[in-house]
Amino acid sequence: MTLYTILIIALALSLDAFGVALSIGLNCEVKTTNKAYFCLSFGFFQFLFAFVGAFAGVIFNTYIASIPSLIGGIVIAIVGALMIKEGMEEKEECILLKPQMYAVLGISVSIDALVVGFTALNTLSSNLMLSYTILIGVITFILCIMAFILSKFLHKIQFICKYADYIGGVILMFFGLKMIFL
Repeated sequence: MTLYTILIIALALSLDAFGVALSIGLNCEVKTTNKAYFCLSFGFFQFLFAFVGAFAGVIFNTYIASIPSLIGGIVIAIVGALMIKEGMEEKEECILLKPQMYAVLGISVSIDALVVGFTALNTLSSNLMLSYTILIGVITFILCIMAFILSKFLHKIQFICKYADYIGGVILMFFGLKMIFL
């Protein structure tokens, strides 16, 4: 497997995290610190799941290949529905600001990395496996930063800022459904 192939895989894996980060960034209550934690969480879990998947891929490839994207899709769709529900209620505390959401969303956008580890990275040497999975995490981290920067510019559009919870919730629900059905 070449470095070019790993870069393409890393970009493809990080697109879910990019979309989720973009929708999170649209929420006016999410601060820079929260965004940094989300970027770290998304990058770390992409690395971890790709690494664990690659290590366990030989044994579990036939048994778990189709289940992880279903679970991740359901979790992301539920978070999207909660964001829409939150948009309809009085603002108390944003669900995205709860500390457990860093891990929940980090894990849910990274489950596909587990599948890629199972299927594509399990033939690499240990050193190459570690290097490539770190690269996957770093690329995810960078793309999440870019998503949060882009969301800062989208905040300037009055319509988007007013309906950010609805827009973010719908985006998350679409990502969840995509993970479940595609």
